[in-house]
Amino acid sequence: MDEHPLIYNWNRVGGDVPTVREIEFDDETLRDGLQSPSVTNPSIEEKIEILHLMASLGIESADLGLPGAGPHVVETVTRLAREIVAARLPIRPNCAARTVRADIQPVIDISEKVGTPIECCTFIGSSPIRQYAEDWTLDRMLRATEDAVTFAVRHGLPVMYVTEDTTRAHPETLRKLYTTAIECGARRICLADTVGHATPRGVQALVQFIKQVIADTGEDVKIDFHGHMDRGLGVINAITAIEAGVHRVHGCALGIGERCGNVPMDLLLVNLQLMGYIRRDLSKLGDYCRTVARACGIEIPFNYPVVGRDAFRTGTGVHAAAVIKAYRKNDIELANTVYSGVPAHWFGLEQTIEIGPMSGKSNVIFWLEKRGIEPTEERVERLFAAAKQSSRVLTEDEVWTLLAESADVRERSSG
Repeated sequence: MDEHPLIYNWNRVGGDVPTVREIEFDDETLRDGLQSPSVTNPSIEEKIEILHLMASLGIESADLGLPGAGPHVVETVTRLAREIVAARLPIRPNCAARTVRADIQPVIDISEKVGTPIECCTFIGSSPIRQYAEDWTLDRMLRATEDAVTFAVRHGLPVMYVTEDTTRAHPETLRKLYTTAIECGARRICLADTVGHATPRGVQALVQFIKQVIADTGEDVKIDFHGHMDRGLGVINAITAIEAGVHRVHGCALGIGERCGNVPMDLLLVNLQLMGYIRRDLSKLGDYCRTVARACGIEIPFNYPVVGRDAFRTGTGVHAAAVIKAYRKNDIELANTVYSGVPAHWFGLEQTIEIGPMSGKSNVIFWLEKRGIEPTEERVERLFAAAKQSSRVLTEDEVWTLLAESADVRERSSG
């Protein structure tokens, strides 16, 4: 999936050209994403469908829930973990847990019942503002960390230790918390921008600091980054974290999640593919997003990148003309990039030419030819005149109605 030879990429001027490397993704749609107060909790059948679509995109791991929240979550997590095993999905399960044994024990029980390792993502707040609000002392936090991580590791769970609000925490607090967790057996740690506070510069500084903390322990520990969209910087922060050296990044389909949401997993995949860091079959990306939207009872914004209704759709004459000329050259790649920064065919999609008040006659001709209808002068003039008098793009039905005088049109198109 190399760039079109007619595109000069300024993004690669003055720096190293990104190369494909091992980047892991943790999908939190079914846990963190469902914390949004505006979504509907999907049925178990819908969650299983979403889990399969995650696997189809090559996503390596998925957060199945927080079993410590109660029996209903235990039942759901168990069913999803069984599906991973039964369907042999190439995706590793993990579960969230507070740094208390009561949250970790259900993860242990489910792992033993299903017969597969479940990563325990045990978390605790780390910033001064959280400590003050919760009346926590650092000594109490360190004791909770030591007990929780030791308990999970002793029962055979792989542990990712998560500090909530990492991006607003003091360096020495982080050093003590992470060092304690690593010494107790955590082999993955997660830097969480819980309230979307960080900027790319802050993320880079944080990752570099944490890499040194890990180096000082002498252990082989991987780093995750978990971001939020409160300032709209989630995607670029996650990319910055990758470039700074983290091993796995978290996200949710369509960026659903509490407040302004989590990093959109779909946009993260799109950008890393375009940047050359990953090479994956992302043709099911639209299915993944639409399925989550349907299951969660939300609408995908019409102008949402890649999977929004208007992402590859134009009714503007000048723009459409360029796309159409590219199609006339029998060059799909050219057609999908001449007026788009994202090649539609990389994601199983295509450019759509509409007829509206800003259209030219080339829009009309292309629309007709696309449907196997001869673009006679009378048809083109009729549609073009109607479009110019309209305040918006004509719907498919409206165009067919305008063509109804030609009795053979609908029959020939459907045949």
